[in-house]
Amino acid sequence: MPSGRRLDLLDPTPFDWDDADLALGLARTYRWGGHSAWPLPLSVAQHSITVMLLRRAAGPVSPLEELRELLHDAEEGLLGFDAISVIKPFLGEAFRDLTRRLEHAVFLRYGLPAWEARAHAAHKRADRLAAATEAVHVAGWSIEEVRRTLKIRAAVLDADPLALHYGCTPWEPWPPALASERFLAELERLKHAVQLAPA
Repeated sequence: MPSGRRLDLLDPTPFDWDDADLALGLARTYRWGGHSAWPLPLSVAQHSITVMLLRRAAGPVSPLEELRELLHDAEEGLLGFDAISVIKPFLGEAFRDLTRRLEHAVFLRYGLPAWEARAHAAHKRADRLAAATEAVHVAGWSIEEVRRTLKIRAAVLDADPLALHYGCTPWEPWPPALASERFLAELERLKHAVQLAPA
């Protein structure tokens, strides 16, 4: 890791990375196989902030729930790989076990509770909404292709929640350094908010 820590992917512990390592890993891990209609690909870090904002907009969430949304793909930043959904079945149970172990280490490190059914359903709605919208505005798919090929029925947003939050160009992927900086700032904000939240 850039911090000098070492992560054993086959036997991860919650102490194998620091927050900056995770932010940079997510900023350098790309969605959609690295393909983009823009000059840069879309990072998992940027996607994670989008999902967090969408989940917040859908209804009240506690700081801990918001932190879980931000970290919902954190294992991908540690692994350095975001598998395109259509190839996941071919990667098999061993790959699923590897990602589960990494996710478990993340949840332990940040004190995240396991997903309960209602919260996970709300998370999946936000995640699918982000995916459908990214497919059109970032990867260049048509809405019909999203429905037919990706089997995602979620609406496609016109307004970019990141543009509303940061004042950036709608749907434009951020450079890795900026994605890392913004992810790390959100992570630090939420960790602090969780500490201050009543038990």
